Amino acid sequence: MRRLVAGYPVEVRLLAVLVALCIGLSLTTDTFLTLGNITSLLNNNAVNLIWAVGLLVVLIAGGIDISFAVAASVVQYLSAQVFMVVEGNWIFGILVASAFGLCLGLINAALIHGFRVVSIVITIATFNAYFGLLMFFTKGRNIYDLPDWWTDRIYIFEHQAADGTWSELNLSVGIMLVCVVLTALLIRATTIGRQLYAMGDNPDGARRAGVNIWLMHCVAYGWLGVMAGIAGLCQVNIAQEVVPNALYGRELEVLAAVVLGGARLGGGRGTVLGCILGVLFIAITQNGLNLLGISPFAFQMIIGTAILIAISSSNLSFNFRPRRRAAEGRLP
Repeated sequence: MRRLVAGYPVEVRLLAVLVALCIGLSLTTDTFLTLGNITSLLNNNAVNLIWAVGLLVVLIAGGIDISFAVAASVVQYLSAQVFMVVEGNWIFGILVASAFGLCLGLINAALIHGFRVVSIVITIATFNAYFGLLMFFTKGRNIYDLPDWWTDRIYIFEHQAADGTWSELNLSVGIMLVCVVLTALLIRATTIGRQLYAMGDNPDGARRAGVNIWLMHCVAYGWLGVMAGIAGLCQVNIAQEVVPNALYGRELEVLAAVVLGGARLGGGRGTVLGCILGVLFIAITQNGLNLLGISPFAFQMIIGTAILIAISSSNLSFNFRPRRRAAEGRLP
């Protein structure tokens, strides 16, 4: 047990907070621990978790990207144009959305690597560029005429309670599980994953060790682009329409969740487990406030506070053991 806590200190603390939060909400509300509410939580936050695991890879590599939500909106519109011409299915749709997302992610990678500019500056620029171009070409119009395969509800789990209420998990939850597993394999079971951690922890040392920094940028931002595209595809299935500004503003919520889960803004640290716990914390907090009838503005305040706490504590060490001095004469 001590070894587990030492290996995952942030995750263990966050899990303890989540357990306490769930106990408190189950005692103060009658609907929090119901199957319907739990499945609704998973359905509503599947898109956020797909984004989160993509953003995790970028943070591990020492970067940051806030353009992924807008990139997902761009992918939605580009994919809709393709699907109006070519008849397809979910496999074809994921391939198309992933390709568009990958291209947008590689644009970020090329600009960051080419101009040697801090990643947040580049992604703020692409965030505004993508959104501006999207609104200019679409004139803010929604798209309702979509292929049936894209809008039809597909459930991977259904249950009817004795009182007649239905609980179900839609396709986006299944896709989210696949994205989580693939991300975990990428960062933990491949050489590329180890190189991403090395680059995030010490870019100069990684370069001297032979790590291809340009390739790592492409992998990190390309992976997030793919996740953004897939999440955008799932969001349309949930909303039943393509809306240009529906995803605008959700990037900070996802960033807060990933950093709360233990990903360091300086790079070199982060786990998929922590990412999942961070998204769950944000989702359960928002759900609890709704069930308690508290103003939604309180949730924005909590998100801001969470980001502040995460940023201020991301580089703190929780190891209080005294360090040995190199020379005994310097010991106090």
